[in-house]
Amino acid sequence: MDSLTPMAVPLGGKAKNQPGYQCCTRCVTDTTDPDITFDEHGVCNHCLRYDRIVAERTFVNNAERDAALSHVVSQIKSSGVGRDYDCVIGVSGGVDSTYVAYLVKQLGLRPLAVHMDNGWNSELAVSNIQKTLDVLGIDLYTEVLDWDEFRDLQLAFLKASTPDGEVPTDHAIFALLLRVARENGIRYILSGNNFKTEGALVRRWAYGHTDWRYIRAVHRQFGSVDLESFPHISYPQIGWELLVRRVKMVSILNYVDYNKREALDSIVQNLDYRPYESKHYESIYTRFYQGHILVRKFGIDKRIIHYSDLIRAGEMSRDEALNALQKPALDEILEREDRQFVIKKLGISDSDFDAIMMSPQKTFEDYDSSYNAAKYMRKIFDSLRRSGLLPR
Repeated sequence: MDSLTPMAVPLGGKAKNQPGYQCCTRCVTDTTDPDITFDEHGVCNHCLRYDRIVAERTFVNNAERDAALSHVVSQIKSSGVGRDYDCVIGVSGGVDSTYVAYLVKQLGLRPLAVHMDNGWNSELAVSNIQKTLDVLGIDLYTEVLDWDEFRDLQLAFLKASTPDGEVPTDHAIFALLLRVARENGIRYILSGNNFKTEGALVRRWAYGHTDWRYIRAVHRQFGSVDLESFPHISYPQIGWELLVRRVKMVSILNYVDYNKREALDSIVQNLDYRPYESKHYESIYTRFYQGHILVRKFGIDKRIIHYSDLIRAGEMSRDEALNALQKPALDEILEREDRQFVIKKLGISDSDFDAIMMSPQKTFEDYDSSYNAAKYMRKIFDSLRRSGLLPR
């Protein structure tokens, strides 16, 4: 099979060359999302949801935002009195996490940076992390995953044939941040998540980041190595950490007037940061997964979601996004190089990988999960957030 096969048709969705294809008139989200809906003006449900809850997750009033930021910073500082650190931050080498590191030092906080090395860091990511923390004077804790375990789990998700193959990495990072915070007596975890520039979620593309039951189900069916040291956490444990131990997960970028382009300019100028080709491309595997596997096996171009978020945030025009989407998700030469590198590092053959690419598309719904429990917990946390009992 040719290594660069044409883009597949998304499961349950409609691609551009199919009857019934539709694209939002406001952003560039389209019917490759199988659950998308449109109003009478052709505006998608992601845009309508953004308009409905943006005030719950961000501050449109400068004075209110400044007061809220001052309050949360004061709480973080008070919680860390007598300790070496008052908060934990995750660092990946990406724009958002790098800017968080820059921001918290500007705010006078004393963070402990946590990095999870899953074996796929690009050299540029390693360089960006090192330069950032050296310039800012932030201590770093790095957790190196057991490669045999993680490789087996990544292969299990590839064989499961779902479009959420990044779930193992995201889950391990989440579990690791909570563990490091607990071990150091820290109550605040500050993340680079922000509603303004990454508020959309396509459920069938990216479910399961916190669902250990789902991850175990996939691994039981397709894995072969015991996950003895892999960082993980169950929903009851998450509830204990957040509701009993009262750990606060703060999306600190929701408390500032965050503009991704301005943030990038700041870290380039002040931290000698070097940007990547696209969002999340600090990881070689993520770059290949989003630029090749998602596109060619599942018919999913994640740039559609990323650009649409920027359009809603006023940081990108719809025409700019449409023009950018005319270019390939990944340069063809780099795509071929990454393909061979990933296949070799995973320890599989070309024919094994081709078989994975040709296997029928599935979603998390084809495996055991805690999806209903996750929906229930999300409603609880959304309610607590609206009432001000949880950070935005």
